Amino acid sequence: MSLGLIGKKLGMAQVFSATGEVIPVTVIEAGPCAITQIKNKEKEGYAALQLGFLPKKETKVTKPLQGHFKKSGSGAFRILKEFRVDDVESYQMGQELNVEIFVVGQKVAITGVSKGKGFAGVIKRWGFSGGPASHGSTAHRTPGSIGCSAYPARVFKGRKMPGHYGAAQVTVDNLEIVDRQLDRNLLFIKGAVPGGKNGMVIINLSKKQLTEKAVKQ
Repeated sequence: MSLGLIGKKLGMAQVFSATGEVIPVTVIEAGPCAITQIKNKEKEGYAALQLGFLPKKETKVTKPLQGHFKKSGSGAFRILKEFRVDDVESYQMGQELNVEIFVVGQKVAITGVSKGKGFAGVIKRWGFSGGPASHGSTAHRTPGSIGCSAYPARVFKGRKMPGHYGAAQVTVDNLEIVDRQLDRNLLFIKGAVPGGKNGMVIINLSKKQLTEKAVKQ
């Protein structure tokens, strides 16, 4: 368990390494995130921090949320996300967290909502090969047989068929932080991350680094 940040994907760019190598990066505006709630093991049964991202007018939120944000004294936010942590003693309500909690070279896991592709067939959605393109064939892009007729006379659950493609939560693990800009709260992540421009993402330490940290402890 480790603290992460909520961020916004700004787009892709490229940076040059010390040896002149071109590195494709995704630019993410990570934070600043304010602590809007602190949960402890005595009261809630687990230790966690609730973070808020992207300020919002207090008049634009419901009265229950207005009361919730008033306790933290940090104002209202559009996005709220909870992060499990080992210890909450070193954090305070309303405290701001930014990209300083990450360092260059760290591996992170990015969670976001992938781009929606609408209704798609089996070739685009599942990578089916398709049928013959000519010579009398009438099954070019159809899925083919989806089940038996006599027994069991039904389509099994999980059958790969046409349907809605994309717009699903995706996590990409083990992405490297190439650079960071503290004054602009920017992280430069090597490679692509899920979602389109201005999409919301969650940044956590990679599972591999969390495992190594747990083993050392």
